[in-house]
Amino acid sequence: SAAVPEVVAVSAEFKRVVVLRFKFQADLLAGIEKAVKEQKIKNAVVLSGIGSVRNYQFHSVSNRDFPSKNIYVKDTKEPADIVAINGYVIGGKVHAHMTLTDEDKAFGGHIEPDTNVFTFAIVTLGVFGDEVDLSRFDDKTWR
Repeated sequence: SAAVPEVVAVSAEFKRVVVLRFKFQADLLAGIEKAVKEQKIKNAVVLSGIGSVRNYQFHSVSNRDFPSKNIYVKDTKEPADIVAINGYVIGGKVHAHMTLTDEDKAFGGHIEPDTNVFTFAIVTLGVFGDEVDLSRFDDKTWR
């Protein structure tokens, strides 16, 4: 639609920074969601994430035309290093992606449940004030 701008820019400052640390076997996505709720975070950006996982599940897009379709990847037996976690909290909802590595490759996508921490994981959130409106930013119908 011509009514949707090519780029939307929102200027904001961080109200605070929250650092999360996850222990062995914690569900990474559930843990982030729990912390967001407990910390009353409405809008934030994931600034950084590292660690390792015992197993993983993620999804990524698998086509180029609308409607978009997802492919889900789940491995219940293979560990991997977390080399990056990024994403947003929009309206209290976590939209986070991760990049994992093993001895052969880097891979990843949108974090799904049943991604369990191995040694540890650290996720850092830059929290915006509640007045910041990111509500349309991950709306795939706003095009």
